Amino acid sequence: MTRIVNVALGQLGPVQKADSRASVVQRLCAMMHEAKSLGADVIVYPELALTTFFPRWYIEDQAELHSYYERSMPNAEVLPLFELSKALGIGFYLGYAELAEEAGRLMQYNTAILVDKTGSIVGKYRKIHVPGHFEHEPWRQFQHLEKRYFTPGKSFDVYQAFGGTMGMALCNDRRWAESYRVMALQGAEMIFIGYNTPVHNAPAPQHDDLSLFHNQLAVQAGAYQNGCWVASVAKGGVEEGVDSIAGSLLVAPSGEVVARCTTKDDEVVLGRADLDFCAVYKRTTFDFDLHRHPECYGLVTARKGEKLAADGSPWTTA
Repeated sequence: MTRIVNVALGQLGPVQKADSRASVVQRLCAMMHEAKSLGADVIVYPELALTTFFPRWYIEDQAELHSYYERSMPNAEVLPLFELSKALGIGFYLGYAELAEEAGRLMQYNTAILVDKTGSIVGKYRKIHVPGHFEHEPWRQFQHLEKRYFTPGKSFDVYQAFGGTMGMALCNDRRWAESYRVMALQGAEMIFIGYNTPVHNAPAPQHDDLSLFHNQLAVQAGAYQNGCWVASVAKGGVEEGVDSIAGSLLVAPSGEVVARCTTKDDEVVLGRADLDFCAVYKRTTFDFDLHRHPECYGLVTARKGEKLAADGSPWTTA
């Protein structure tokens, strides 16, 4: 018997600084209604979906900074989305900024949750590959202070939901082969990824024309090399003067794109994912048990950086 999961890509257009959480949740609910009408089992929303992408600003006032974080989930402002999920019988993936108290300290994470068709949280992930920079860099058109505002998570876990084994990642994680592989080694059949990616890359502007291409390339490679479905969903458009790439897509274990968004606005697109199709790759070309040689991969975890820098000069930090 095939295991079909109908996946809705719940792409968001811009969320401006003045937009309230209530207004954003209302948009998410409208998209959930549309996804249900299309027959979706789960809708995937972007990274940091509830607010504007605040790491683009250097924020010195802690109260202002913490206003972008959620102290609990669900909270009163987000509860309507959970209630609608339960009422409609549709799950969702949602990215947001999390403020968590740990050992008497407030910790800041870039977080995603997976919610099943009963409106219950079945998994939480905290972003590991946190990009950007720590300090204010006034030379930039806009900041990318994720390293300042978020502590990296610690693990890529998988969860049983929607009839299969599900994993989660966030934005920059999609560029790193290790993200997919660690989840695939735990049997992941589908990976959900939310992202916010600007068109302009300040440290490497030569990448600007390739941003959308690199996004798709990374997701297709991760799906194919691990025999997984990958649903990668963006916030797009011009948000507070910064243009983001959008380009949400669903990729099959074959590496083929089976559904994609075509605008930079709020958009819902449905894709049909047969989880049993994973076996066509997991039990042949990418049969890990048969073909992998982990004894040869020690440097992947033993060394953080490369021996030589990109220009060939000695690399001092290993």
